[in-house]
Amino acid sequence: MNLASLLERAARQHPGRPALLLGSELLYSYAELADRVARLARALREFYGLAPGDRVVLFMSNEPAYLELLYACWWAGLAVVPVNAKLHPQELAYIVEDSGARLACVSSAFRDAVRRELPELRLLVPNSTCYAEALLQQPLPMESVEAGDLAWLFYTSGTTGRPKGVIETHAMLLAMTACYFSDVDPSLGIDDAIVYAAPMSHGAGLYNFAFVARAARHVVPVSEGFEPAELAGLAESVGRLCLFAAPTMVRRLVDELERLGRGGEGFKTLVYGGGPMYVEDIQRALRVMGPRFVQIYGQGESPMTITALAREDLADVLHPDWLSRIASVGRAQLLVEVRVADEQGQALPDGAVGEVLVRGATVMPGYWNKPEASSAALRDGWLWTGDLGVLDAHGYLTLKDRSKDLIISGGSNIYPREVEEVLLAAPGVREVAVVGQSDREWGEVVVAFVVADAGVDAAALDALCLERIARFKRPKRYEFVAALPKNHYGKVLKTALREPLNPKET
Repeated sequence: MNLASLLERAARQHPGRPALLLGSELLYSYAELADRVARLARALREFYGLAPGDRVVLFMSNEPAYLELLYACWWAGLAVVPVNAKLHPQELAYIVEDSGARLACVSSAFRDAVRRELPELRLLVPNSTCYAEALLQQPLPMESVEAGDLAWLFYTSGTTGRPKGVIETHAMLLAMTACYFSDVDPSLGIDDAIVYAAPMSHGAGLYNFAFVARAARHVVPVSEGFEPAELAGLAESVGRLCLFAAPTMVRRLVDELERLGRGGEGFKTLVYGGGPMYVEDIQRALRVMGPRFVQIYGQGESPMTITALAREDLADVLHPDWLSRIASVGRAQLLVEVRVADEQGQALPDGAVGEVLVRGATVMPGYWNKPEASSAALRDGWLWTGDLGVLDAHGYLTLKDRSKDLIISGGSNIYPREVEEVLLAAPGVREVAVVGQSDREWGEVVVAFVVADAGVDAAALDALCLERIARFKRPKRYEFVAALPKNHYGKVLKTALREPLNPKET
C-alpha cells in the first residue's frame, strides 16, 4: 500500500475538511491538497524525468510545501530523503551523492548555497515560477508500490562520523502509524491538529501519517519552528494541538505558559522524546499542563516505535511505582518486541542491565548500500540499538546509558567522531576527543578536549567548525590539555573525560 493512499482516502471521504494551515490561516482542504499533490507528482515524473524508485532530497525548513512535496513524491512512486535543514551544504552534498538523489526540493533561503555546493543538481524551489508551472500539470494517477519499497531514506550519523541511510519502507511507516493509534494517542480524531514545531525532516514529520489517516489538521507555524509564545497563541486560535517535542522544547513551553499564567488549555497531546527528560521536569509539566503528555523512545532504525509511556502512566500519581515509571521510557509498542540482552543476544532477567534489542514490523531492513553496517545492527532478526537499559517485571524499560558515544543536544543527534574529524583538520591540532556534558537546558552540550601546539585557540577552531559542519554541532567549550587519557591499547578513555563533567556518572 502506497503511503499516499492515506491522503487519497482522506480526500475522498472528507474533501471539504481543513487539511493544511499556515498559523491559523487555512490554506487547503483535503480535496485541494490531494489535487495539488497529484499535479506536482505529474511534474516530478514528466518534467523532471524521475522514475519510480528514484530518490528526491528535501532540504527545507518547515513550510506548507513540505507536506505536499512528501506526498507528491510518494504519489509518483518516488522515495524521499528529508535532510535536517540545519546541516551544512557540504554535509548535504554527501547525502545527495550517497543516496543517488536526482532532484532536491530546497527552501528559497537555501537555494544559492545549495547551487554553489551542488551546481549540477536539479532544484525545485517552492513558490518559484517552476513550482507554479508544476501545479498547472494534469493530475497523475497514483503509482502502485510494494510494501517493502523504499519510502523514506532517513540519514543518521554513525560512530564513524559518516551518515548512514536508514531504509524506511511503506510497510514500516504504516506499522509505525498503527502504533501511534494503539500506544501514543488512541483518541486522535478529525478535529485534532498536529503542529510542526520540530523539524519535519525527523520525528515531527513522521507523525503526519496518523493525522492524514484521520483527516485531521496540519499546522505549519509562521515562524517555521518552535516559538513558545506562538504555540500558546495557536492553542487558542486553532485548538486541540498535538506535537512532537524534545524535552528542552517542553521545558520552554512550560516556562512560557507559567509566565502567561496559563495551563494546557488548547493542547491535546504532547509527545516527547529524542533525549532525557528529567523527572522533576515532567512532574512540573504535568502540574502546569495536566495529563497531556506521552513519551516515546525510538530510533531511525525503528522510527518512533520502540516503547511508549502512556499518558495514563504519567498521570497516575497514586501508583506506588509512579516515580520509577515516569523515569522510564515505557513499554514496548504494539508491533514490536523489546529484549534486554547480553553480548550474545540472550535475554537477561528483569532488573539486569544489557543492550536494548528490538524486532518487529517497524524495524528497518537495513542501511542504504552498507551491508556490513546492516549485518552489525541486525542479528538473528533483532535490531541492536546500542543503548543500555533494564526491564522491570511489568515490561517498563529504563535506559541507563548509550554504548555509543552519541550526544543528544536539544533533541538533535551529534556524533563526536564527525566533530573530531573537523577539528583534527586544523593546523597545530594533534589530538581531539569530543564528549557530552549534561545540561539542563539542552540535555547535553558538546565539549572538545584538544591537544594542540601553542597558538591554537578556541576562536580558530570554532570558525573551522562553522565552515565545515552545522552550527548546532560545534563544541560549546574547548579544553586544551597536554594529553588525552588512554588505555594500554592506545584507545582514548572518553569515560575518564566525561566523569568530571558529569559527576552523577561516577
